[in-house]
Amino acid sequence: MGSTDRYQSVADLPATIPVFPLSGVLLLPRTQLPLNIFEPRYLQMIDDCLRGSRIIGLIQPDEMATPDASADRPALLPVGCAGRLTSYTETPDGRLVITLTGIVRFRIVEELETLTPYRQANVDFAEYIDDLTPELGTEKVSRERLLEVLKEYLETNGLQADWRTIKLSTNETLVNSLSIISPYGPREKQALLEAKTLEDRNQMLIALTEVALQQNASSETTVQ
Repeated sequence: MGSTDRYQSVADLPATIPVFPLSGVLLLPRTQLPLNIFEPRYLQMIDDCLRGSRIIGLIQPDEMATPDASADRPALLPVGCAGRLTSYTETPDGRLVITLTGIVRFRIVEELETLTPYRQANVDFAEYIDDLTPELGTEKVSRERLLEVLKEYLETNGLQADWRTIKLSTNETLVNSLSIISPYGPREKQALLEAKTLEDRNQMLIALTEVALQQNASSETTVQ
C-alpha cells in the first residue's frame, strides 16, 4: 500500500489543514515534492504536522490580489493540493528537508484566525474527490502527442531526459510529473492544477509547450 492509499474518501481527510503558500510550485495527486523548510513559522508547522494528521495544503498566493495584501500574509488562490508528509530529515544547520506526496486537491472554504504562526483553513475536497482514484481517465491521455512536443522542447533547449523512465511511467505519472517540473509561471501552474481531468491537464501542458516553442522560434528569427 502506498503512503496515500489510506485516503479513500473525504471522510478520511481532516476538514482543517495548515496551508503553505508557495508561488510557482505545484503539487498533484500521487506526485512527490521535496521542500527545504527554514522559516521558524514553517518549522513549527512541520513539527505540529508530525504530531497530527501529517497533511499540509500547498497553495499559491494570489498575485492579482489587491495591493493591500501583505507580503507576509498574501491573499491565497482558492484551489490547492493537500499532501502527506512522507519524508523528513533534519540538517545540522536547523533546516528540515521534507517530501510531500500529493493526495487530493481542495478548495478553501474559510481561512481561520489562529494562534499558530502559520496559516490554517477549512477546506472542501468534495469537488476533487476523483483525485483519490489512481489513473482515472488515463486511457484518454494523448501520450504520443505529449512525448512529441516534449522531445522537440528538449532538443530545442539542448536538454536531456531519461527516456527509459519516461517509457515506463504511467500516463498519470507522466502528465503530472511533467506539469510539476514544467518551467511555466504561477498562472500556468495554477491552470494545470485546476484542470478538470488528466487529459485536460495533458492538453494544457501540450499547448503551453507549443507556445514556448513558437516563442523560441520567433526569438531566433528576430535575432537572425
